[in-house]
Amino acid sequence: MSDKNVNYTEEQTAELVKAYVEAKTEETRAEVVETFAEELGKTVRSIRAKLVREGVYVAKTYKSKTGAKPETKEAIVSAIADTLGVDADATLSGLEKATKNCLIFLRTTFDAVAKDAESESE
Repeated sequence: MSDKNVNYTEEQTAELVKAYVEAKTEETRAEVVETFAEELGKTVRSIRAKLVREGVYVAKTYKSKTGAKPETKEAIVSAIADTLGVDADATLSGLEKATKNCLIFLRTTFDAVAKDAESESE
């Protein structure tokens, strides 16, 4: 027989995993973690670690300082190339070294110009 100290019973683990898997949004999963931490007298970190060990934990999606989903410079340059109808690698190489704010400004400006040109041609 083992003298191993058990932090979570099988029933607690099954209930936690079931509730966590049924939660479909980041907010509801966070609520499940906090609720179980209070109910079981554990820390949020302990509950999260248990979910990781059980293989069901879903990491929160990273958000930028502004709260938006992050976008790479390469993706912005690619969008600029699409708007201009050129190959990003061949004609815009090195542009991703510009600041992100500059790239966003260029994308927004080129998109506006392209929409104006499109509406004038109609």
